[in-house]
Amino acid sequence: MTSHSPEVHSLQLSLWAGLLFTLAAAQVGCSRAASQQAVAPLELKSSSFSGDTIPRTFSSCDHQDGAPPELSWSAPPERTQSFALIVFDKDSPFGFKFTHWVLYDIPSDKRELPENTPKQEQLPDGSRQGKNDYDRIGYVGPCPPRGTHHYVFTLYALDTKLNLPSGASKKQVVKAMNGHVLASGELVGRFQH
Repeated sequence: MTSHSPEVHSLQLSLWAGLLFTLAAAQVGCSRAASQQAVAPLELKSSSFSGDTIPRTFSSCDHQDGAPPELSWSAPPERTQSFALIVFDKDSPFGFKFTHWVLYDIPSDKRELPENTPKQEQLPDGSRQGKNDYDRIGYVGPCPPRGTHHYVFTLYALDTKLNLPSGASKKQVVKAMNGHVLASGELVGRFQH
């Protein structure tokens, strides 16, 4: 067995450490690439909107919470097991995207949500509603303090059911969706108060 000077031993350790670090970084890069699969587009639209404007009927300015608008979407990828919907105000004055609606475990064969979707924890079709940032179940329409705000409706096609209890937060839904999104579609509605 050959004995090496401390300098040579230190150099060998540094080389081994560098090699292990490089291998670990390559492994992380590969697993990230695998988890960031391409997401197919979904077309999301609303017959309730007037162009890209959300009519006052669907706001909470004159009606408690307002009525949810009609939404419809195109066929999702074959492996879709459920849908999730998140609606937020991207111009919220609170410094974060204020959540107006969280809906998940929407059955994969649905292609539409009717106007006035009931504000209950679980809908007859098994869909579950989460809590918005008003800490209430279901939809709360726009009524910003001033100016024009943009409300982003995003529908996700998922390869699983989330099976979260009713009343989950947007954060919990987003975490549960991680790695399961097959397709998504976005619709932006404007509302001026």
